[in-house]
Formats: sequence, structure tokens, C-alpha cells
Amino acid sequence: MREFRIEIPESELTELRDRLTRTRWPDPATVGGWTQGVPLDYARELCDHWAHKYDWRRCEAELNALPQFRTGLDGGGDDTVEVHFIHARSRHADAVPLLLTHGWPGSVIEFLGVVDALTDPPDPRDAFHVVVPSLPGFGFSGKPTVAGWGIERIATAWAQLMDRLGYDRYGAQGGDWGAMITSALGTGAPENLIGIHLTMPIAPPPPDADTQKLTQAEQAGLAARKTFRKVATGYSSEQSTRPQTLGYGLVDSPSGQCMWIVEKFWEWTDNAGHPENVIPRDRLLDNVMLYWLPGTGASSARIYWESYKRRRMDEVPVPTGVTLFPKELWRLPRSWIERRYTDLRYWNEPETGGHFASLEQPDVFVEELRTFFRPLR
Repeated sequence: MREFRIEIPESELTELRDRLTRTRWPDPATVGGWTQGVPLDYARELCDHWAHKYDWRRCEAELNALPQFRTGLDGGGDDTVEVHFIHARSRHADAVPLLLTHGWPGSVIEFLGVVDALTDPPDPRDAFHVVVPSLPGFGFSGKPTVAGWGIERIATAWAQLMDRLGYDRYGAQGGDWGAMITSALGTGAPENLIGIHLTMPIAPPPPDADTQKLTQAEQAGLAARKTFRKVATGYSSEQSTRPQTLGYGLVDSPSGQCMWIVEKFWEWTDNAGHPENVIPRDRLLDNVMLYWLPGTGASSARIYWESYKRRRMDEVPVPTGVTLFPKELWRLPRSWIERRYTDLRYWNEPETGGHFASLEQPDVFVEELRTFFRPLR
């Protein structure tokens, strides 16, 4: 386990600015708004800001102010990946270790705004030691060189990481792929977990799903899921089938990588029409930089190829809490979730928020974690 510090050469930032100023732009969409993707005017404005006003050194300093490490993990396989992680210990001795896992197109950037609140709360009894790893192939983690790094293997690697840090009992939280990895951890290493908290739980429909009586809100959630599958899953079809082909464009074009990600922050956040209504422009670009700088367009997409059609729905027996935000991608009925998560202890549906909960609603996110884990400490 080695201390890690981010030090991007100035030459890489100069090259990025040069590439941005030489972007070859497509024609504008033939309709207004975001119907066909990121509007050209906004794309050009965002990339101009990125090239001339955005300050990576600010973000670099923010990350380097936190204790960062890299360590090799094999997840029970033959090959090892160097995993980058933040390990922010609380000053309170009785703090509970908490593992936070991001998904795609997120990164450890998602949790920068909640680390202090989690490690140093007003009530010391709510304190956590926070561990935030970058998924293999994401951010400053290493990139797998052979196939096999799917959900279950990453969960095994996370159990190895927590053991290496000396934590034999801990909590875990995740959304997006992080929710699936956290769930796999709850199945594979339940003896180590005091509980798990999810913002995007997934479960198969029950045998009587067609005749089941659902509330209006549950019906609306399933209808939204059906629409999402029909019109908004092009990205996942490509990443789950041809991530390598996609990677050539994303790793070569900063504007392409940026729009591939920012479109999802528009579509998946509770933003009243524009992503910057809930997430500041520079924070959006901080997250994009964790894809651009390490060149992870292909390697991050591969988690879909590894896992998308192989998702297991094993029963999860550990104490589970769910916070279901109104703009979450998958809003499944509680009865479906209870069948898979057999010890569902907590369920709450806040009035605002979307897929990137810790970025959109950091105060709500923190309070949800405190409330769920409080009786499990």
C-alpha cells in the first residue's frame, strides 16, 4: 500500500487546451433542446470554458488534500490491478468504516463534497472513516489487461481492500454500478458488513408482477423505466458490446469524451432542464478530467461489457437501507426490492434529487447515511 499524489505534467494540460481549440464540430441538431443530444451551442461554450477558464490545479489540490493511496488487488483472480483510493479517517475513535463506491460516468469526485461531513459530524456518534476507491479502469486506478473484472470480482477486491486497511466490520454505500457492487459485497462477504445503503437498488420482478397492485408512484416509476429502456440506453448498448471501438474516439477527443459524460448529467439529474442548475460547471469538468487525463474512455466502458448481461440478482441478507430519489433511473416497487434485500431496514423517498445524489443533494445524502447507519453501529 503506497501513498499516492496526483501530479499531472503541465504539458498534458497544454495539449488538452490545444486539442480543445482545434475541435472539429458537428452540425447543430435539427431540433431544439437536448432531444438529439448535447446542443452545439452549449457544447462549444463548455469546451471554451474548459480550454480558457477551467483550473485543473484547483481540483488536483483538493484531491491531494485528502489521503490517497494505491494498492494491488486481485479480486480472487490471477491478475492484479493497482487500485486508487481515498482513505479519510475520522478524528473520532469510535467512527464506523464506510466504503463508498461510484459508478459510470462518475468518479471519486462525486464524494468530495461529503467527506468532511461524514468524517467530522456535529455528533461524534455519527462519524465515519471514509474509504472511496476508483473502480478498476476508472480515474487513477489501473486498467485491467485481461477480461474478468466484473461486479462480483470488484466486490471481492473491495473486501480485500477493507481487510488490508484493518477493517473487519464496516458499512458500504453505492449508486449505479456502485449499488450493484455493494450488493454483491453484501452477498459475498455478509459477515463483514454492518449494513449497506443504496440509491439505485435493482431486483427482478416477482412472478405475479403482472397482477400485482402498485401505487401510482410505483406505476409511474415502472413507466419511466420502460421509457428509459426504449429511448435512453444507446450508451449502454455500445459500452456493453463494443467498448474498444468507442474508446478510440473518447480517448482521442476531449470534446467527445466530455459530451459523452455531460449528456448523462443532464438526463440523470433533477435539474429543471440544465445540468448546471444542480452541479457547478467546474465540478462537471472535474469529473470529466478523471476520464480524460488517464485516458479511460475504453477501460471504464468495459465494466458494461463485463457485467451488463451477466448481472446476478442473488439474495442480499445484510441490513439494507434505500434512499430513492425522484429522478433516479430505476425506481422499482418496494415489494420487488424487499424480495431480494431480505433485511430491508430503511426506505425513504426525498422530494428532490437524482442519480448523482452526493453531488446534487450532499446534505440530504449525508443525513440519509447517518439516519440509516445510526442504529447499526
